[in-house]
Amino acid sequence: MTGTRLDGARVLVTGATGGLGRLLVAGAARRGARVAVSARDEGRLREAHPDAVAHLAADLTLPGAPAEVVGAAVEALEGLDVLVSAAGVVAFGPVADADDDLLDELLLTAYLGPVRLLRAALPHLRTAGGQREGDAVAVMLSAVVAEQPVAGMAAYSAAKAALTAFDAAAAKELRREGVRVLDVRPPHTETGLATRPVAGTAPRMPQGLAPEDVAERVLRAVEEGERDLPSSAFGGR
Repeated sequence: MTGTRLDGARVLVTGATGGLGRLLVAGAARRGARVAVSARDEGRLREAHPDAVAHLAADLTLPGAPAEVVGAAVEALEGLDVLVSAAGVVAFGPVADADDDLLDELLLTAYLGPVRLLRAALPHLRTAGGQREGDAVAVMLSAVVAEQPVAGMAAYSAAKAALTAFDAAAAKELRREGVRVLDVRPPHTETGLATRPVAGTAPRMPQGLAPEDVAERVLRAVEEGERDLPSSAFGGR
């Protein structure tokens, strides 16, 4: 396996104000990466990451926004070696309550937004993969529900499963082009996301993983050349 050296790497992290995104930015920066960050709220972005190379406020559910963010990041970083797609929302509730607006929001955020990001980043990752020692890599944050769909989270489970299926196929296509697609499916993690659902109320859950541990595991997978990060890779409960 060919790993990706983060020291000196040009990295774009979306969802950079979230519980995992914030830690992934910090961890990449500690390793010497130059990082551009994206989230919806520019004020929160600048507060969370004052030393980032670029602060790119955007709503990635809009069709053109992923390409605009990638373009701005590439301009600021003078290229792109690592894409980290970490933006996300969650929803709870029975199937009968999942109306069209909710289905659209989940698919746009958890599936179409990340897919559009990867599509926009691909030419730049291909270039980086041919120029820099080690793979260029797209890190795509899915979830354990892509492996084990959960009652009361059918729409969310389906959106994450769609992303994981896309990532698996894309990884096979791009393997020979110096671009690694790393699908990440962590178990429940204490990021606070479950306390801010876009619909419904979270059921009582067991204690989740520490987000610091999950972020470090993801970055280690990037550096060590891993090609898939299932829930079992986190030693989850």
